[in-house]
Amino acid sequence: MSKFVERELTNTKGILKFPDHYVAISVTVDDAGITTNADGKKIVPAGTILGGGFIGNSTNKAKKAVTAGDPAASDAEGVLLTDVDVTYGAASGAAVIHGFIDTTKLPAAPTAEEAAALKQITFIA
Repeated sequence: MSKFVERELTNTKGILKFPDHYVAISVTVDDAGITTNADGKKIVPAGTILGGGFIGNSTNKAKKAVTAGDPAASDAEGVLLTDVDVTYGAASGAAVIHGFIDTTKLPAAPTAEEAAALKQITFIA
């Protein structure tokens, strides 16, 4: 049985401060813990800090980095480059692992632990 999904294509905001200098790798973005928005979609917004061990193991799914209340170092590994729709399960995306990110375009400012863990990413206001 086939599934037909109608999508509305829109421009997404760019999170890069200097779009000519960055490195991104493909990731599978996990849908666990993502809440449904007003349109009935589960969207992981561009600029979300990702973790989950995807750099060391390409079979791991990228998850939102967890640092709240954790005194240990962050598990942050990259920043999601574009919005990813995970309404129907895990989906492909790209994680920036090196570059310059515009903090004014992020859904939430990175914590000190996240910024420290992302050694090759510079956050610029």
